[in-house]
Amino acid sequence: MATKKKAAKKAAKKPAKKAAKKVAKKVAKKKPAKKAAKKKPAKKKSARKPNAAFMKAMTPSAALAAVVGPKALARTEAVKKIWGYIKANKLQDNKNRRMVNTDAKLKVVFGNKGQVSMFEIAKYLGKHLS
Repeated sequence: MATKKKAAKKAAKKPAKKAAKKVAKKVAKKKPAKKAAKKKPAKKKSARKPNAAFMKAMTPSAALAAVVGPKALARTEAVKKIWGYIKANKLQDNKNRRMVNTDAKLKVVFGNKGQVSMFEIAKYLGKHLS
């Protein structure tokens, strides 16, 4: 009787092993997932041309010349020089970095305000360039 039980157990194990091997073969045979189709490179757009009005050299007023210098320069360059002055003199507010604390030179340019938002700089700058 003991041999019959052992034989029955072996017979039960064989189908399980065969099933496991079949599953392993199927997994191995599966095709790899399809790669995403390659996109065609986008057509190159023509280089963006700057607006001529921004690039036009303008002379700064006496108040602005004290900060950026007396040479004629474009509005974009004037903004860069003002930011250079602000960073060199550490005039940006420590708590709210969007605000600029003005010193004696900048106060004249920014309409006698003690603090100006960085978004207002270009607005006040336009009044001092001609």
